[in-house]
Formats: sequence, C-alpha cells, structure tokens
Amino acid sequence: MAQSLDPIAQDVSFKSEGVSLVGTIYKPKQPHAAVVIVHGSGQEPRMTKLAKLLAKNGISVLTYDKRGVGESGGVYAGPEVGTNNISTTNLDLLAKDASAAVNLLHQQNKALPIGLVGFSQAGWIIPKAANKNPLVEFMVLFSCPTVTTLEQLRFQFYTNGNTDFWENHTEADAREHIKNDPDRYQFTSTDPKIDLSTLSIPGLWLFGEKDIQIPTKMCIEHLNEFKVQGKPFEYALFPTLGHNTAFANTTAPVDIALHWIKQKALNLKEGK
Repeated sequence: MAQSLDPIAQDVSFKSEGVSLVGTIYKPKQPHAAVVIVHGSGQEPRMTKLAKLLAKNGISVLTYDKRGVGESGGVYAGPEVGTNNISTTNLDLLAKDASAAVNLLHQQNKALPIGLVGFSQAGWIIPKAANKNPLVEFMVLFSCPTVTTLEQLRFQFYTNGNTDFWENHTEADAREHIKNDPDRYQFTSTDPKIDLSTLSIPGLWLFGEKDIQIPTKMCIEHLNEFKVQGKPFEYALFPTLGHNTAFANTTAPVDIALHWIKQKALNLKEGK
C-alpha cells in the first residue's frame, strides 16, 4: 500500500490575516491528492507523524504550526491561556488560516484535488474554510462535532472526563442533558450545520462510539438527515474507540480515510 520512496519535505511560510504561519509540505513522488491538516483545540504544532504517513501513501500534505504556536506568528486562543477558543471570532480566524494554507498547497500542483483533514475542533473550522474557499473539494473529519459549540460544552461538562461514562449513562440521559442543561458560558454559538447545509463536496466523518468529548450518535443523526437531502456525506463508527480516532491503537480509521481520499480524488479527476 505504501510507496517505497520517502516523500520530500519542504518547509514553507504563508500569510494569513496579517501574520506569518510556518509549516511543512510533504510531497510524494506520484501524489493522488493533496490535503491540509486542520488542528484540534490544543496548542498544536505541525502534525509531522500523520503528515508523513499520508504522504507515504501518495497524498501531498501541508501541516503547519497553529497560529501562536511553534514558529507561527499571531496569538493562540484557548483555555490554557484563559481565552475562548471556540468563540465565533477564533473559529473564523482559524478557518481563514486553513483556507490560506489551501491556497499555498494548490500552487504546488494545480492538477491535484485538494481537501481538508482535521480533528475534533476542526468540525467547526473545516466547513467554514470549505465555504470560504472553492478550491476545497473534499473533507475528512476525525471525531468532529456536528452539534453547536454550546451543545458540545454541555455534553463535555456532563461526561466530565469520565472514561466509564457510557457504562453508567444512556444515550437518552446524554440527549436530555444536552437539550436542557443551562450554559455555563454565554457566547455566540457556532452551528456547523449552517455551513454544511450549503456545501456539496464529499465529506467523511470518523467517530468513536465511546467518545466523551462529542455526542457521536447525535452527530450521526445530523449526517443521516443531510444524506437524505442528497449530500455526499459519509461516516464510519468504531464501537470500541473514544475521541482519539485518528491516533488510536488501531490504524483502521486512518486506513479507511486513505482509501476514501484516493477514491474521491479519482472520481474528481475523472469528473474533470
């Protein structure tokens, strides 16, 4: 499956909203597609290990240090520094960063179908970025919410980091709590379904059934509603996995994503 030749690594920098972001492009010898990696919520530097894995499997990858992290300029927003990293302002800013990264990667090889691959918080960022940038032709979302930012917080406060949560609670308990729990914070909520409703590009979501960060079953329901409307959205559910679907002790989620990206890239190339 993997190509024998190691991909070429090229360090790059690009401008977004007045700051310089720094990353690395990994180029395989014969790429099938190109992707930009979109971070989760933490103070994330470029995701080298995953980028190399994707590149060894024929996908050109740009991964960059998140704004305010590593070599990238700007200010990081997040709970570690006492700021709200899921405010609409910050999510919009991170979506603009991802869109700028897409523009840079596209310049490297304009013939390649280009997509976004992301994790967790990226579920709110990727649909925004894809709506901003018509170059984005597909998206892969590991453990990404389709619920609103406030609904996700209600669920996360309810599970409270308890890894045995699903052994002691039902789906009905969780939904009741998400619906009725008073919000601990007051800020404008972001609903990814608004952006998803206007997108017609293929999307793949990969969920862990034991996730205690996002309410997986609710997200799947939303995707099923989109599928009924004819949206090219697909998902896979892994019964034994939690939130960490991309970096779990099984390669199954990443293997499925790789196969899916190559298939979609082929379809896109034939469509052109």
